[in-house]
Amino acid sequence: MTRRTEWPDSPAEPGGDAGSGYGPTDASAAARGAAADDVGARSGRRSREGAGAGRGFGEGAGRRARSGTRSSGSPSSSRAEKGEPRDPVEQARNICLRLLTGTPRTRKQLADALRKREIPDEAAEEVLARFEDVGLIDDAAFAGAWVESRHHGRGLARRALVRELRTKGVDSAVIDEAVGQLDPDQEEETARELVARKLRSTRGLDRDKRLRRLAGMLARKGYGEGMALRVVRQALEEEGEDTEGLDEPF
Repeated sequence: MTRRTEWPDSPAEPGGDAGSGYGPTDASAAARGAAADDVGARSGRRSREGAGAGRGFGEGAGRRARSGTRSSGSPSSSRAEKGEPRDPVEQARNICLRLLTGTPRTRKQLADALRKREIPDEAAEEVLARFEDVGLIDDAAFAGAWVESRHHGRGLARRALVRELRTKGVDSAVIDEAVGQLDPDQEEETARELVARKLRSTRGLDRDKRLRRLAGMLARKGYGEGMALRVVRQALEEEGEDTEGLDEPF
């Protein structure tokens, strides 16, 4: 059984809040450090070899950097004052490491963050590909952990989980595999638990209003109409409610 991790109601998107309140799954701090050293070393080698001059490497880049430092108010001067690297690969690496600290992200979330920071596409692709190679980006692991946590922690059903993962940019095939881990019987049992917790607050209301409130709660969490109606009807019957006529769609 996968260790459950509590996910927030509104996880932070790249470029927004710094963290989303849940821990990393497979990536450890040691792995992050190894990836940082690896990408940094590769950037240093390219700089020494004079490759990639168009992206700020080599002797020419040094001259351009010095020129930028002398130009008051320029972007290069501003970055230098803040101590930020001028190499776009280094910038992309630092951005991704910051976003991944304590918070798993999908490849699309990181790509969107790099695009927002105006990192060149070539540099962004290089860093994202390398992070995938070392396991710091793993959309399949992200989706699996998301399904496990959001179902057990928030009671979300497949439909809601699919919708959430799509907003994270996870591939459809990966989503299907992740939600496939949910057993239909377990999903229905979770729906019963949700109704049981909500049932007390509906006592004193008329039957139809109780039905709408309980079924609406399940619908918002992604449960289908048929399952929601069946679960609510059984819960009302156990309280002695007359459920005749509740077979029709709500």
